[in-house]
Amino acid sequence: MPSTQTLAPLACDSPVKIVATRDAYGSALLELGAKRDDIVVLDADLSGSTKTKAFSQAYPARFFNQGVAEANMMGTAAGMASMGYTVFASSFAMFAAGKPWEQIRQSICVPELNVKICATHAGLTVGEDGKSHQMLEDITLMRVIPQMRVIVPADAVEAAAAVRAVAETDGPFYVRLSRASTPVIFAEDYKFELGKGAILREGTDLCIAACGVCVAPALQAAEELAKSGVEARVINLATIDPIDRDLILDSAERCGAILTVEEHQIRGGLGDAVAQVVVHGKPVPMQMLGMDNAFGQSGTADELLAHYGLDAPAIVARSQELMQRKA
Repeated sequence: MPSTQTLAPLACDSPVKIVATRDAYGSALLELGAKRDDIVVLDADLSGSTKTKAFSQAYPARFFNQGVAEANMMGTAAGMASMGYTVFASSFAMFAAGKPWEQIRQSICVPELNVKICATHAGLTVGEDGKSHQMLEDITLMRVIPQMRVIVPADAVEAAAAVRAVAETDGPFYVRLSRASTPVIFAEDYKFELGKGAILREGTDLCIAACGVCVAPALQAAEELAKSGVEARVINLATIDPIDRDLILDSAERCGAILTVEEHQIRGGLGDAVAQVVVHGKPVPMQMLGMDNAFGQSGTADELLAHYGLDAPAIVARSQELMQRKA
């Protein structure tokens, strides 16, 4: 299992370091910019929020503000990538994945160009901005395109490692990042590997598979379940595509039931990706926690996770229901 900060801080009153994955993205870009002259960054007039501003100040000749023109930004990114650059293109997830989908498909993925779309402000935890900015469909939109790899980091440590990894790997990527600050789960020695999940907690009664900001509450839920004698394996599936089939099938075999948790529509998201593996390889009882055919509303990140049943108590309750089905 990967080295973590230990589960105890997530389950007690001890202070836990919280950092937004978008902050880690900005720091990783600066690091890459210092090491590699081929790194260029594009932004759609949101560099302060996407955290690309520090890169723009350090390397102004390699930063291009495209304005509120996301489709043009993706076309420009494709053109630069065709000239040999490694291109990072950023905006809010709603605008990075939704508005320029055709350009991403036609200009980036069909020719398999070296463009890394790093979308911040994804999911329900955008919070007070409400349903117009809470992108809950981007995993579906991106994973359906051939050649596009999709990553949803669980915390700031994994986000920085993922950004470094995609910079070293040719071809298109979509990296989904959060606005809200969330618990740091991994120690600094954590090794991110594309296409590989991570077992964060062992157990054989059921498996809780999560991604992004839902990994921390999944760990909290597992600790709470243990108090009633239920030992849950918790796995972090940061790479949605290509997904870790071996880990999913092993979890199905060992645990006999799988609960998926994501701040995204369950249609086409993590749950669907896991179910596609399970149904072909090792059918077991499954349940999916996520947004179910609904838009979000305005509120704080924590309020919204609780309201839509994505916090630790809700995961505990759904896990108990799944245990009954398994029995």
